[in-house]
Amino acid sequence: MNRLFGAGKPKEPAPTLDEACKTVDARVAVIDQKIVALDKELIVLKEKISKTRGSVQHTHKQRALRILRQKKMYEQQKDQLAAQSFNMDQANFATQSLKETVVTVNTMKEGAKVMRQQMKQINVDNVEDMQDELEDLMQDNNDIQEALGRSYAVPDDLDEESLEAELEDLEATDLGELESAGPSYLDALPNVPEPAVITEAATTQKEAVPMGTH
Repeated sequence: MNRLFGAGKPKEPAPTLDEACKTVDARVAVIDQKIVALDKELIVLKEKISKTRGSVQHTHKQRALRILRQKKMYEQQKDQLAAQSFNMDQANFATQSLKETVVTVNTMKEGAKVMRQQMKQINVDNVEDMQDELEDLMQDNNDIQEALGRSYAVPDDLDEESLEAELEDLEATDLGELESAGPSYLDALPNVPEPAVITEAATTQKEAVPMGTH
């Protein structure tokens, strides 16, 4: 049958909303150009009408009226096409929004599926036990650090106020006086006589005495 009557032409795909919008917008642009051309022609006719009289002026007026009617017709067509373009834009926007919504929903479904698989590997009770254990370990570490930082053999009557007062006294004392005074524990030592100084002359005299002399 195809050999006898020939194969039918394949149907062309219907234009998309985006393509239809572009086509309508192109038609609107063509009409705008025509309206601009008519406006220029009206300006010229208006000048001629103001400079002529009688039948010539009447002819210019009739031509201007025809151009005005043509301009109005183009403006109506432009308004209709603009309305169509707006409606198609709205429909195209709604279509794109639905497509994006489908993609979003599918992505969220896939994410929820992955989360369910990962949640199977996590036990909430084990997590809570781990948190409790970590808290206990941190507390034990704090206790150990506090014990290691404890001072030994500190008098019970030693407080912060007395230490601050002593520090103020040290700041008020001259540094030279503090060095000459020496440590306070040296005051409690007994006086020890200084050793005799043996001069070089006495040593020489001792060596000169004969061994048999007493």
